[in-house]
Amino acid sequence: MVEKGNPFTVEVIKDSLISIGNEMFYALSRTSMSPIIYEVLDYACGLTDGKGNLISQGNGVTSFIGMLSPMVQHVLAKFDGGKDLKEGDVIIINDPYAGGGSHLSDVGLVMPVFSNGELVAFSVNKGHWTEIGGKDEGSFTSDSTNIYQEGLQLPGVKLFSNGKINHAVVEIIESNVRYPKLSLGDLWAQVASLRTGAKRFTELCEKYSTELVISSIKLLLKQGEQLATHELKKLPKGTFTAEDYIESGETEDESYRIQVKVTITNDSFICDFRGSHPQVMSPVNCSFYGLLASVRVMYLAVIHPSQNVNEGVFLPLKVIADEGSILSAKRPAPVSMNFEGRISGADLIWKALAPAIPERLTAGHLQSVCSVVWTGCRPDSNEPFIIVEPSAGGWGAGKGQDGARGQFCMGDGETYNIPIEVAETRYGVLIEEYKLRCDGAGAGEYIGGSGVIRSYRALSDNQLLSVKFGRHQHAPWGMMGGENGSTNYCLIKKSNGETVGPFGVSSRYPLDCGDVVQLVTATGGGYGYPYRRSVDQVIHDVKNGYISLDQAKEKFGVTLDPKKREIKEVSAERKSKE
Repeated sequence: MVEKGNPFTVEVIKDSLISIGNEMFYALSRTSMSPIIYEVLDYACGLTDGKGNLISQGNGVTSFIGMLSPMVQHVLAKFDGGKDLKEGDVIIINDPYAGGGSHLSDVGLVMPVFSNGELVAFSVNKGHWTEIGGKDEGSFTSDSTNIYQEGLQLPGVKLFSNGKINHAVVEIIESNVRYPKLSLGDLWAQVASLRTGAKRFTELCEKYSTELVISSIKLLLKQGEQLATHELKKLPKGTFTAEDYIESGETEDESYRIQVKVTITNDSFICDFRGSHPQVMSPVNCSFYGLLASVRVMYLAVIHPSQNVNEGVFLPLKVIADEGSILSAKRPAPVSMNFEGRISGADLIWKALAPAIPERLTAGHLQSVCSVVWTGCRPDSNEPFIIVEPSAGGWGAGKGQDGARGQFCMGDGETYNIPIEVAETRYGVLIEEYKLRCDGAGAGEYIGGSGVIRSYRALSDNQLLSVKFGRHQHAPWGMMGGENGSTNYCLIKKSNGETVGPFGVSSRYPLDCGDVVQLVTATGGGYGYPYRRSVDQVIHDVKNGYISLDQAKEKFGVTLDPKKREIKEVSAERKSKE
């Protein structure tokens, strides 16, 4: 047990565990081969205890916070509760329908950690590989109809056994991916990160004793549960509902209704998605584990814990969904674009609860990852290139605040675009513009955050573009009288003067030298009635280019002198509503 009267040791161990997760994170980013890992930060690392309970994590993608512990728990179940695991083992898994699954591109590694022959913890990470095979380059297919088209499936097999590498697994991977240097380079970086975590945890046991570390972890998990229930008591109690749509294609017929019923009590947070649309032959499905991961992110946003997150924090959370639904799909449903399903599910909780807790949740945001996969050959060397990255956009306004501009969706978290300098150096494209989208959408007492516009010019022939921009039909929702935001979309301006689009989904669209692709993301929803926005703030918005003179007049009832940007007239309607 933890030494009586010595809580300081527990705090030191807790901080050490957090540091281990962070050190694993940096070790992976500094040794990886793919920009989507070392630039975008599309990965996560952490530790669990010997039963698979999360105790520490460092992550770029927020949704991965709910994927590590189920992945470890699947490994434990598969290997006889851990009895068939040995020191030096490393298990590789990307199966979306096993624990922690998202899509095949997110590859997880699990390493058991032993102390004096006892299984005491797991070092674990999960990263997005640029390539995992399948019918499309980048393994990010927007038109797959089953999972077998999406890449190589790794069901949880030993990459290392008792410290000895399984060359057969490596050869299978190498033979099934188009960019083996990138994929295998990231694999070895993940192994290095695991070994860093295992080494540091073992050192912690040696310093404080295994018994003390394990008992401290049990106490920390208990504290996590207590923290969660304490925060739940601050929330309004009752049942809250919402419905929305997952967009798969360009028409309303390809939009699928989903719904949620959120029930909050003093000791539970229940999210019931039953009644949502059945799974579809489109990669916007997600498995139950994918849904669980994104719901965990939204749950954390609602309860807003003030301390480090561990498995105990999630004990009051319960997620219910119909098996075989678009939010809890069964094999062999395609899930390449699973983030559209699971983030839409989490956004439903947001939409249901925001009116009840406006001090914690804002109006709707861009929601979609707005994924881009772009392949071709560089004009200088004729070497193949592949761009895989998310897109930033606008967040909704909230009580007392405008929406954030040019941020990633809630599922991406602390990730980044590939820098312009890196993109133009490594790929066959020229980035002609990257700016805020100031379209006047999301008007309100507090205005929605601006989306962004990126324009890429192809510098060689025979390039291919695949995108999946959700919310290209249903705009981010406004709140408390605020207006809806704008939609995400893509537009192609061909070198011959032809314009294609706007559209939200494309699969391997052919591009030639000189063609320009314009990627446009949503402005977030507004909060409060637009006429309540102060005149001084409207003037400020015009001067900063967030809204135009016409929008100031039409949406906010304020007419400004076009030269001096000073008040010329305030509409009678605005005066009456003020």
